[in-house]
Amino acid sequence: MKPSVKKTLTRSVLALAALAAVGLIVWSELRPNGLGEGFASGNGRIEATEIDVATKLGGRIREIAVDEGDFVQPGQVLARMDTEVLDAQLNQARAQVRQAENAILTAQAQVAMRESEKATAEAVVHQRQAELTAAQKRHKRTETLVARNAMARQQLDDDLAAKQSAQAALAASRAQVLSAEAGIAAARSQVIEAQSALEAAQASVTRLQADIADSELKTDRVARVQYRVAQPGEVLAAGGKLLNLVDLADVYMTFFLPERQAGRVALGSEVHIVIDAAPEYVIPARVSYVASVAQFTPKTVETESEREKLMFRVKARIDPALLKKHMEQVKTGLPGMAYLKLDDAAEWPAHLQVNVTP
Repeated sequence: MKPSVKKTLTRSVLALAALAAVGLIVWSELRPNGLGEGFASGNGRIEATEIDVATKLGGRIREIAVDEGDFVQPGQVLARMDTEVLDAQLNQARAQVRQAENAILTAQAQVAMRESEKATAEAVVHQRQAELTAAQKRHKRTETLVARNAMARQQLDDDLAAKQSAQAALAASRAQVLSAEAGIAAARSQVIEAQSALEAAQASVTRLQADIADSELKTDRVARVQYRVAQPGEVLAAGGKLLNLVDLADVYMTFFLPERQAGRVALGSEVHIVIDAAPEYVIPARVSYVASVAQFTPKTVETESEREKLMFRVKARIDPALLKKHMEQVKTGLPGMAYLKLDDAAEWPAHLQVNVTP
């Protein structure tokens, strides 16, 4: 073979190879993904709701009962704060309760004594009233006899003095009744004051008991300990964080969709998730959130080509019943793909059929 022919053949082979490579690249970029118009997809990561366990009151950490990675159940004690000061305050408040109870008894005894004094004063009033009535009748009879010259005028003067003395005694006894009534009112106000002091002391006891109960930090859900933020012996301010938990009942994948697809997504839409670490499993989920504001929005003008860059954040929540069954296998941060059904009439491809059930 001539060198010129051989050289031409080589160039033709290289050209065909280059053309085949370009065709392969174009085909790989433009080939259909097999999902069709009724589906959308996006890559994301498995996430979960995080909870910070913090102290309600400032104080020293006495104990942390869990380590990073531990599973915790509702009601489980995670940590305890030192309550020595609170215990002393609680004892003081209980002593104030007893003091207020004694003050109520004393005030009630004062009321009873004042009521007895009033009853005595009222009896004296009746006595003085009777004495006045007798003195008035005696004075009237004497006055009649003196007018007839049947009795000395001195007796009339004496009976008049006796009548006036009885009137004064009656007025004094009535004043004693008013004084006793004022004493009763004062004693009753002391009872009310003592009862208020008792209620305040009881409220202090209740508050301190609640503070002591809150010094035992508990979880209200199934979760995993992600971080220990503090250590026993450290002093924290109110609201100081001790632990970070991951809520294993609220696990989801966050992914992004372009504007044209995001506009067709409804809350509750069916989503199938495939995790890179376990591609053989297809996990069911539902759309629980669609962002109302796009991200990656251009700052200036929105041409048709630029609008393709608008992406909306979508959150797909994994079935809680499934999470409960496979709680120990749940891990956050794992990347994967979320496939979303946009058309209810569309059928899932065979390779995206759910094969993990609650």
